[in-house]
Amino acid sequence: MRHLLLTRLLRRASSPSQPHHHLQLIRALSSSSSPLPSSAADLRKYAGYALLVLGCGAATYYSFPFPPDALHKKAVPFKYAPLPDDLHTVSNWSGTHEVHTRVLLQPDSIPALEDALATAHRERRRLRPVGSGLSPNGLGLSRAGMVNLALMDKVLDVDVKKKTVTVQAGIRVAELVDALREHGLTLQNFASIREQQVGGIIQVGAHGTGAGLPPIDEQVISMKLVTPAKGALELSREKDPDLFYLARCGLGGLGVVAEVTLQCVERHQLVEHTFVSNADEIKKNHKKWLSENKHIKYLWIPYTDTVVVVQCNPPSKRKTPKLTSKYGKDEALQHVRDLYRESLKKYRTEAESKDPAIDQLSFTELRDQLLALDPLDKDHVIRINKAEAEYWKKSEGYRMGWSDEILGFDCGGQQWVSETCFPTGTLAKPSMKDLDYMEELLQLIEKEDIPAPAPIEQRWTARSRSPMSPASSSEEDDIFSWVGIIMYLPTSDPRQRKDITEEFFNYRSLTQTSLWGDYSAYEHWAKIEVPKDKDELAGLQVRLRKRFPVDAYNKARMELDPNKVLSSAKLEKMFPGTRTVQHAK
Repeated sequence: MRHLLLTRLLRRASSPSQPHHHLQLIRALSSSSSPLPSSAADLRKYAGYALLVLGCGAATYYSFPFPPDALHKKAVPFKYAPLPDDLHTVSNWSGTHEVHTRVLLQPDSIPALEDALATAHRERRRLRPVGSGLSPNGLGLSRAGMVNLALMDKVLDVDVKKKTVTVQAGIRVAELVDALREHGLTLQNFASIREQQVGGIIQVGAHGTGAGLPPIDEQVISMKLVTPAKGALELSREKDPDLFYLARCGLGGLGVVAEVTLQCVERHQLVEHTFVSNADEIKKNHKKWLSENKHIKYLWIPYTDTVVVVQCNPPSKRKTPKLTSKYGKDEALQHVRDLYRESLKKYRTEAESKDPAIDQLSFTELRDQLLALDPLDKDHVIRINKAEAEYWKKSEGYRMGWSDEILGFDCGGQQWVSETCFPTGTLAKPSMKDLDYMEELLQLIEKEDIPAPAPIEQRWTARSRSPMSPASSSEEDDIFSWVGIIMYLPTSDPRQRKDITEEFFNYRSLTQTSLWGDYSAYEHWAKIEVPKDKDELAGLQVRLRKRFPVDAYNKARMELDPNKVLSSAKLEKMFPGTRTVQHAK
């Protein structure tokens, strides 16, 4: 510590803003109001002091050696040791959650998985199931230990007549779709990306869009669940239906989903129609659009009157749309490129604004680069949002392709996201609360001067019969709206990421306080962030208990996993039980 303080002192002493400070320091140490020493004893005393100072300096120097070619010697009192070879670093895709663990198992068969869970159960060790690590909140991460099914990724059976497929749960959605292609089948609906493992995508209640289509867990018609206390269980609508429905969206807390049988549909093409609208036009057509379109979503752009509407439907036999856009790709992007070049002149240098590589960037890459310049300046964000609105106006048109290609969406780079789900009537009689929610949200953003980037994505699904799904309902005709707010993390600078994180959580807190209660809105399980504040945590627990069968869920956990092998700190905070949680040493 003494050496560290010395370093800071030397830095201050050599500061350009105080060129003579070191001289003043020397004078202060050498000046004295007493007369110069006149005796040999005094001379020996001061000579001893001088030798002591030199000795301390030499000891300090050799305590912190430098390479012989060092240009400037700096004291480095602390060194970070490299991570041990047996320590795994696991982070989610956005880099917002990360853990270090010595236990990361990848069994290649159900017996191996059963053995791993039985051993962890016997030794009272944690072994949290983790998929592809795509959950924004890192739901599957645990430093105490994790199990991943990446080596269990086989297609086990395809029944073309019944349109079903049975797979090991570690298979990724993209790989499954490729395997189904040769059988003329595909999945009913898709989330925005295809890299999730099947086990993970159903456990968190993931969804696509389409008011007549349920979340993805509803496609599960049977599954094999491997539990720490009871081994492998076969579950279906006919075999232990209560546990089956509870475990379909079980958050990895009831068992590890090892095999899944999914209901598929015939492989089909879709025509995607993208056009720009506004809030008034949306209100006039919303009910009709929800019922008429197989898939539909709105992309709201804060601080503008622009709403991007994306409708996807099977091709019409009577009418073939013009599949070419009015503007080419370069014309659509030109406004965004121009803004980036102007911003580079303002924030960086004119030379950087002339970099020809700018013309090779995609829209989402340009948006990330623009935001990285000043991500929390509201006026800068508004300019970017307006440029995005212009981009979508010049990107209107149709395109046709296979459903798995059309329904994907480029979400952009790393980001914080909070997505809520709330009821909005029935398909025959929408309540219009989904549009009320958006109107209030956009007003809140402007009132609070939130530097909210675009888009705010709004989607719809039918209900789920899984009681732990945010879209759970006993009414067959109920529909739900899903709204996601975001803040991008376009930089690797720790301080800037910290500032963005703080601003995002302020944004999220304002929406929670102003909207969630009035609209019975609950966050997506893969995007819910557990608060650190005790009062806020207690409020979250009360809210979850109000919406979900927490007692039934905890009871099933105690029966299937009494030693909390599959649990994590996040799960325990959301669903506290009566028993003390035991952590691995």
